[in-house]
Amino acid sequence: MKNFYDVQQFLKGYGLIIYMGKRLYDIELAQIELERLYDAGIMDRLDYIQAQLILKKEHQEELAYLEQKEKKEK
Repeated sequence: MKNFYDVQQFLKGYGLIIYMGKRLYDIELAQIELERLYDAGIMDRLDYIQAQLILKKEHQEELAYLEQKEKKEK
């Protein structure tokens, strides 16, 4: 896994399709679902860690993008 799309495809393998309409919300829901899968003992620890790191990075980038967008609109 290298990006958010890869994490989405990984989750799809568990029957989870995430789409809420806003990328930030999609990332946050993916984090929650990953945690649930890991806590249930369904997924491997290394996959969990890798996916969480990707989601954390994508979340930070999305927040920065939204802040920049908001500044430009003012």
